[in-house]
Amino acid sequence: MSRSLAARYAAGDLRKNAGVDVALAVVLVLSAFLMATGAMVVERVFGSIDRLFEQAKPPHFLQMHVGEYDRAALESFAAEHPEIDAWVVEEMIGFDGAAVAWQRPGTQEAGDLADSLVDNLFVTQNAELDFLLDESGAVPRPSEGEVYVPVAYQQRFDLRVGDELEVTTDDGAVPLRVEGFVRDSQMASSLSPATRFLVSEADHAALEAGGGGAPEIIAEYRVTHQADLGGLQRAYQADPALPKNGEEVTYPMIRLINALSDGLVAVALMFASGVLVAIALLNLRFVIRGALEDEVREIGAMKAIGIRDAEISGLYLAKYRVMTALACVVGGGLAVAATTLLTRRMEVSYAAAPWELTTVLVPLGALALVYVVVVAICRGILRAVRKVEVVDALVHGSILGERQTARRARRQARRLRRGGLAAGRTGKVDVRLALADLRSDAGQWALVPVVFLLATLLVVLPTSLLNTLESPRFLTNMGMPRSDVLADLRFTDDVDGLRDDVLSDMAGDDRLTDVRAFAEVLYESPSEDGWATLRVDVGDHAGTIELLDGELPAAGQVALSTLNAQKFGVGPGDELTLRQDGATTTAVVSGVYQDITSGGDTAKMPATTPVADVTGAAGYAIHASTAPGADPAAVAAEYAERYPDAAVVPTEEYTRQTMATMTGALRNAAAASLAFGVGVALLITSLFLKLRLTRERRTRGILSAVGFSRREIVAQVRAKTLAAAALGTALGLLVAATAGELVVGGVMASANLGLARLDLVPDPWLVYLAYPLLLVSAAGLAAVALTARLRRADTSAWLRS
Repeated sequence: MSRSLAARYAAGDLRKNAGVDVALAVVLVLSAFLMATGAMVVERVFGSIDRLFEQAKPPHFLQMHVGEYDRAALESFAAEHPEIDAWVVEEMIGFDGAAVAWQRPGTQEAGDLADSLVDNLFVTQNAELDFLLDESGAVPRPSEGEVYVPVAYQQRFDLRVGDELEVTTDDGAVPLRVEGFVRDSQMASSLSPATRFLVSEADHAALEAGGGGAPEIIAEYRVTHQADLGGLQRAYQADPALPKNGEEVTYPMIRLINALSDGLVAVALMFASGVLVAIALLNLRFVIRGALEDEVREIGAMKAIGIRDAEISGLYLAKYRVMTALACVVGGGLAVAATTLLTRRMEVSYAAAPWELTTVLVPLGALALVYVVVVAICRGILRAVRKVEVVDALVHGSILGERQTARRARRQARRLRRGGLAAGRTGKVDVRLALADLRSDAGQWALVPVVFLLATLLVVLPTSLLNTLESPRFLTNMGMPRSDVLADLRFTDDVDGLRDDVLSDMAGDDRLTDVRAFAEVLYESPSEDGWATLRVDVGDHAGTIELLDGELPAAGQVALSTLNAQKFGVGPGDELTLRQDGATTTAVVSGVYQDITSGGDTAKMPATTPVADVTGAAGYAIHASTAPGADPAAVAAEYAERYPDAAVVPTEEYTRQTMATMTGALRNAAAASLAFGVGVALLITSLFLKLRLTRERRTRGILSAVGFSRREIVAQVRAKTLAAAALGTALGLLVAATAGELVVGGVMASANLGLARLDLVPDPWLVYLAYPLLLVSAAGLAAVALTARLRRADTSAWLRS
């Protein structure tokens, strides 16, 4: 059979069933669009990050440290390890956001950075690695009196070149002029606890001499081959002379944290695409099966004159090949524009990703996947042509054989006998008839609940994940108890004295309740390649963490984060050797919990003495709840002003800012998923009803002839539609709460941030009320719109069809 004949048949069929084909095409376009967009965003994200890393040369391993350190020990370590390609000790001066004010010359516009809860670190430009880059990718070196501000602050506070910054020190204010903005390969994500300002050597010395800032260092290393990274990290951890009072971070972790936010959007888009592809395939099966049933006599005639099954299938397949190809072309074009919008913020924060061969191949591969899957499924559905028997097709008008037809008739008869129309049943006849029709023709109507099940997953899961990340319960995944105010004490010489003062004031404050203090104590524990640093939070941990396995630690026990349990190869009941100041002890691992703070490398132990009596800790965290009527933000601001050396913040705001990168990106993805889910539910319901109403004209004519009014016939159609949609939505909520949670948790756990399991915390008003009503209302709207014309139809024409 010639290609021209197949093309003419496809074109004629497209014109004949324009409404149905347009609906299918829209779903296919959306599927291709989302799949290509997700793939392009992933490629652009990693391309942008790789471009920034290529220019900025971030460290492969770094160790942050607060306090005194031995410079000679660092030099000796570098000399002993030839795998080190370059290294640097970056000195930083940290200031609270309230100490950094800005003003726009010639205007009344002014403010400060107090709303930002991250550490503001003033640094100078490095010589060999970890460069801060300007917007053109160059390495700026500010002159005296100039400052380059992080891009994140440019966007958040609308800062501009020429604005004046004033940093308040103990000796007075240090004025600086904003000369530009810098991209930071190491601290660009909101998950980073700090951000860096670039100043000259002279201004850095002035800030340090002025006092009021917290000195801090980062020991940074680049290795010749990344395969040497693990060995270098273990060697550093095993050397007791090296500074370790701070977080340690590796190159893969830096890259992952930078990619996580925009990468999460890509994952959400590709998940939405997968759902829409499934919906499209379900509808293709429904439409193709319907077309075969409608044209079975033509198929029988073609088989009778000797046309092969493959050629008959090819006539139908040509249409869907053309439709899918056009959908991929249109979807791919839309994806290019959407990707530009979605990655605009990322390119400002990181770098403009170069256009390479993969930039073209990745989205083409995604579109090819959609095309191949759709066409393959269409081929499978069209295998039904082989089963068509010429006699049954021409005489009975059925695509089923005689035996299959008889079995179907018996099944329908059994369903009708259980369908509620038997004698003795009560209730409205038209309602019972609608329900009986649903049962007897469940195979056809199954499309609607399955589509609504998938649409519910598409709508609910992104929103539930967003609500989980914003929920106070998520604090337990950040290693913190649920509290209202957090005081972090570590950037001061007399941290024990500061702890005593803050703890005493909070304990005597009527506005605060449940005041808890935790000490961060540094231990060492043996790993595969020597002694490794273990950060242990000491205090009362009841209600602060959710254990995955085991129980809270008692005296002589320790609970480990999931990453530390993997690192040291231990689990509940195992013994762990701890070393501090040369003395070793043994603790039994009581349980394992998940934690995303400090790179996921944390541990918990109970306090054998009150935390107020602990000495020599690396730092302290004090948590408190507020009494009814007290404002956590006001209380935190008061304590922050009273104790400038303590970082005192409202816990909820701290969590919001820490997760801002992820939640901001996910909020957009959730909104898009909601729009697509409701829109597709409306579209597919309309498509389904259009086809069903066309095929059931004779059935409606019979119902009208036996006495059913137009209103009752219309009510039956609407009732069946709403019932099917409500069933699918209910099943979707059930699947989302079970299998959906496992899938989302697995994706988050695969990021290796310290989460082994994620229990979704959906908003009940949205997930169990608003969204289901929205989806079912979409079905109702489609049913009302498609059945409105039946009220004015000529019922006699139904019997003549």
